[in-house]
Parts: sequence; structure tokens; C-alpha cells
Amino acid sequence: MTALLVIATMTAGCAGAASDAPVSPATGSRAPSTPAVSSPSASSVSPASTAAGPSVSATLAAMSLEEKVGQLFMPVLYGSRPDGAHGDNQARFGVGSPAGAVRKYHPGGVILFPWAGNIDDAGQIVKLTRGLQKASKIPLIIGADQENGVVSRLSPLVTDVPGNMAIGATRDPAAARAAARVTGEEMRALGLNFDFAPVADVNVNPANPVIGARSYGSDPARVATMVGAAVQGFHDAGVGSAAKHFPGHGDTRVDSHSGLPVIRHSRSQWEKLDAPPFKAAARHGVDMVMSAHVVMPKLDPSGDPATLSKPILTGLLRKKLGYNGVVTTDALDMAGVREKYGDAEVAVRAILAGVDLLLMPPDFAKAHGAVLSAVKSGRISRARLDQSVTRLLTLKAARGILDGSVAGSGQVKTVLRSDEHRKIVQSIADRSVTAVKGVRGLPVKGDVLVTGPAGKRLAGMLDRASASGTGDTPTAAQIAGARTAATRADTVVVTTKDAGPAQARLVSAMAGTGKKVVVVSMGAPYELARLRGHHTALAVYSDGDASLKAAAKALTGALTPKGVLPVGLGAR
Repeated sequence: MTALLVIATMTAGCAGAASDAPVSPATGSRAPSTPAVSSPSASSVSPASTAAGPSVSATLAAMSLEEKVGQLFMPVLYGSRPDGAHGDNQARFGVGSPAGAVRKYHPGGVILFPWAGNIDDAGQIVKLTRGLQKASKIPLIIGADQENGVVSRLSPLVTDVPGNMAIGATRDPAAARAAARVTGEEMRALGLNFDFAPVADVNVNPANPVIGARSYGSDPARVATMVGAAVQGFHDAGVGSAAKHFPGHGDTRVDSHSGLPVIRHSRSQWEKLDAPPFKAAARHGVDMVMSAHVVMPKLDPSGDPATLSKPILTGLLRKKLGYNGVVTTDALDMAGVREKYGDAEVAVRAILAGVDLLLMPPDFAKAHGAVLSAVKSGRISRARLDQSVTRLLTLKAARGILDGSVAGSGQVKTVLRSDEHRKIVQSIADRSVTAVKGVRGLPVKGDVLVTGPAGKRLAGMLDRASASGTGDTPTAAQIAGARTAATRADTVVVTTKDAGPAQARLVSAMAGTGKKVVVVSMGAPYELARLRGHHTALAVYSDGDASLKAAAKALTGALTPKGVLPVGLGAR
């Protein structure tokens, strides 16, 4: 009840997050209503539109050319301690420690990853972020991809918030705002001041291999409402946010990490389907927009990915949508942006297309040298360089970064995974549960067998339940074991997540026992259209503890599923 009251209060406070009125980037308060974004003045839609105060102007005037160029980069640095030596830093930056790389290259920001050794525990992250800030002459944007759900770089240190598709199933923008606030407050406590979220892609392709449950859904208007609310939530927490992946990554069958997707939406299709969430993000003062490594030939016939496309980034994003905030690339180590040009040329072309921030260049020294040379030669003008640096400094000023006020709160123990946050998250998870098929088959009765990828975890939340757990790819032996165990049960619950052939065989085997079979889908619910033989299907969209607890409540009758599928399940 407490969590419901908290979210209800937030609903009243935001008076419907779909409002077109922008949020002041400096204060988070709502400004008067402005004209539609299709033809706005730039002053109404972005943090960089706030008049550059003396601190921004003075900072820019005092910067050397090398410092300005450094601001355009946001690399990955390696290791858990600011002054700890790491071989990858030596190889990539010519210095051993993360702090040394910051002092040498003056980057505008740093992005943290578990695989880079940046994330061990909360105390360590606070020391790392503080040490990096201390090493930097100009305070850093320190960010992470904490989308929640599938992409959660800070897990398990922070509250496990269900992903966007679960939030989309609630149809409540206050849930999106509350989830973003929870995440933002916990990131800020760790010394991070930026989240590369929310995902603004409208996932209309069930075969999409890279977005899926990261999206709020397939309805552009509903996704737009959720995106705008999430931006507000991050700002409530005092951290910056990035809407991604412009001009839209929701209708692809290729993963841009490993290939170059092509989306053949016409201009009118793009305006109706892909553009609305980015318009909403701009209306709510989003700090950054992230480009997509996708080709849209009907928006730019050159064949270049959007990250390198001036017609898309400058023509559509800047001029058509009126967005004048920071534009960042998606990670430049992804294959989708590296097919046509080398890593040095990619960096230069991105800036010329309208990008301000170069995220994760795979060869930092090469990219940095190429941009510096392009400025010295005039290929990138000094005015163009100053334009991007001003946008970045203005973002930092708007989010309290430039004056050093976001540097780790020291309240990690009281903020991370707090009772308040966990109650909010559980309420969201409870309201996301969706009865896709056979709701009359609930609650389950008698002895219950739970199998599938989360079989043991879910069984532990149910009375009179046993488990026959499997991995994500059940083996023949595991399926046979589950089939034997099912003979002793009254009901079989099969947990699934992005079910491939092996999980489908598990469901079919359980159906073949003649027992009542309930499927609990823990990822994008498209899998339910491929599974056969079950009597009841629930979608909870996540395998986090909150979502599994919500599933357990639905299975036992403690809650009635109220979620609504945010996507259609039919194949395209």
C-alpha cells in the first residue's frame, strides 16, 4: 500500500507525464506550455538551450584546443581504482591508471562497465568516481547503461527495477517516472551523474534481436508518454538522461553490435512511428539523444548509418525536431558504424554530421588524433568545436556537474536498495503482470512443479511447490527429469525467457504429461506465440526478484493480473 501511495502521489504531482510542457533543465520544474515540437524554437526543447551562464562561458574561454577536443570523448577506462594500474589502459591510452588517462586526454566523460573491472561493490564505485572527478580539470559526466531489465550494468548493487516493457504493461507514466527516479537516486549516491536511458525505440518487430523488452512497447503514443515521464524521473533524481537510439531502432532484424541494420521506413512512416518518443524526450528537456547505427535510406540515401548522417542528425533531429541539446553516438566499437569507414574517419564524420560526444571509440588515440587534426586543418571548424563543447558544458551546468555537486552522496547504505525503493519497484512489478491466456486457470492448486530457467527461484516463493530447474537451454536430460517430476504434481509452471527451440521442447514435454501447464514469460512476450500446449500464460517481462514475486502472487491468487500487453504477438 505504501508503494501505491507513493506512485499515486507522483501521478498527482506530474499531472500526466504526457504533457507537452517542457521541464526546466536546471530545476526540474515545469515551464509554460510551448508549441508543438515539429516547428518549435530551439529554446523550448533542450538543456543546451538554457542561456550559457558565466561559468560555461568562462570555462570555455579558459580551455586549450586539446582540452576542448578531449571534451568530445567518453571512453571506457579499465580497473576498479582511480590510480590502479591496468594493462588495457596502458595499451589504449599510454598510461596505466584511469586517473592518468583522464589527466592526459581531458575527456568529457567516462562510462562504467562490469567487464572493464569498474564495478565491484558500492564503496569501491564511490572511491572510483570521486577519484576520477579529482583527476579531471573539468568535472566529468560519469555514466552507465542502467536501463534496468535486460541491460543493468550496476546489478546487483542497485534496486532491481523491471525493464521498460514491464513498465509499459502498467500503462502508467507515473510508474516510468518513479522507476527512473529510483534508479537515478541510487546512481547519484554512487557518484554517477548520468544514465544512458530511456530507450525511446518503438519495438514493432517481434524478431528484433537487440531491442525487444528494452522498449516500452509498440504504440508510438504510449512509448512517447513513458519516455517523457522517465526523463522527468531522472531529473527528479538530479541525474542526466539520454533518449536512444535516434532515429529509431525498433524495426530491425539485425543487431547493430554485429552488423548494419537497414530500416526502410518512409519519411511519413518515421514521423508517425519512430519520431514521437524523441519529440516527447525533447519536450521534457532530455539531456542527450543517442544516435543509432542503422541505415534509413528513405531518410538519407547515402547508405551511411544515422550516426554519420548529417541529413538525419542535423536535418531531422536538430532542424525538424528543434533539438539543440547534446547528441551522442552509440558505442563506436559496434560493427554497425565501422563497415564503411576506419575508426579515425568515423570519429570525424560523426562530428561533421552533428554529434557532440563520441562514445567508446575502439582506438581512442587514433580517433582523438583524427579529430584534433581535423580541427587544426579546418575540416572541423573552431566554431563547430566550440558549439559542441558549449552544449556539453551547459549540460554539466544544468545537472550540477560543472560545479562538482554530483560526486557521490556518501549515503550509499541508506539509498541503495532502500525499503522505499523496493516497495515502489514491487508495486510496479505487481501491476505489470499480464494474463495473456487462460486467466480462469488461476490460482494454481495442489502440488506444483516449477521448471525452466528460473524454476528454483520461483518455486521458493510458492507453498507446496517443488523445482526441476534448467538453464536457458534445457538439455534432453533436464527435460526428461522435469517430465518425470511432473507425474507427481497437479500443476506444472514453466518459466521461459526469450524461448528458443530447447525451451519450446520443455513446454511441449510438460504439456505431454497431461497436467495443467502454466507458462510464466520472463522476457519479451513474443515467445508466447511460438509455444504450444500450455493452458495458461502470464507475462511478467523480467526475471528479477520483484517480477518473480509478482508472478508468485498471481499464481496463488494474491493479485489479479491487471497488466496490458504493450506489444502485439503476431509475426511480421
